[in-house]
Amino acid sequence: MNKNNLQTVVWKEGKFFVAQCLNIDVSSFGKTKKEALSNLNEALELYFEDEKPRLLKIEKPEVVEMKACYA
Repeated sequence: MNKNNLQTVVWKEGKFFVAQCLNIDVSSFGKTKKEALSNLNEALELYFEDEKPRLLKIEKPEVVEMKACYA
């Protein structure tokens, strides 16, 4: 079994927490942060069953606030 260190971000969206892996475009959610991370782990396990991992190298992720104009 291979193990990789993955960069993950978690945030609250409405009533749920969302967990997203930055190295692979996979995300999940749950009622708690712990549940969201557990669900993400399960989603990643399923992803790795079918796909040969192509991990993006993420270095020092940073949350940056931006303003966007829209109509």
